[in-house]
Amino acid sequence: MNHLAEQTTAAGADAESQAEIARLRAEVAALTERAERAEALADHDVLTPALNRRGFMAVLARNLAYCRRHGVEAALLYLDLDGFKGVNDDLGHAAGDAALIAVAELLLANVRESDAVGRMGGDEFTVVLMNAGAEEGREKARRLSEALNSDGFVWEGERLPLGGSFGVRAFAGQADAEVWLSEADAAMWLRKKARPEATR
Repeated sequence: MNHLAEQTTAAGADAESQAEIARLRAEVAALTERAERAEALADHDVLTPALNRRGFMAVLARNLAYCRRHGVEAALLYLDLDGFKGVNDDLGHAAGDAALIAVAELLLANVRESDAVGRMGGDEFTVVLMNAGAEEGREKARRLSEALNSDGFVWEGERLPLGGSFGVRAFAGQADAEVWLSEADAAMWLRKKARPEATR
């Protein structure tokens, strides 16, 4: 093989290597993007635009650590819809789904970027408000409750009201996110029991 033929062969091999490297890089980039998308989906509720329990608890744990480290106030709201079983029973599960989506959208529309909204499952939602104490948390819960009732959700061209029982628990040095969540959940059940119409 003469010198020119050797150079041509080497150039061809080099071009092949470069093409293979470019192909592998593109494959890695596509796999990374897919993994990031899957990770994001793993933290989001399958039905509503809210975080799922896993995603919300991760945010709550981070926020709790931030509050403890920097002495920042925060309030956790726990919402259980009133009479939601009746929506499913009387109007069907598609109507129930529409109601849950409307609730998540309403909560998200009424909080700041620094806050987070989660769906714990069924008809239970959570909201963590940063830089807000117990009083601000109760006021936010009152306003959200009014908005749920006035905005409700639209089903088959008709606007139907929604109601909810909110439990509010301010950050007070809780040991971990699960403890904080269970305190807000307990506050919600106390509120629901105090309103007999809410349990129907």
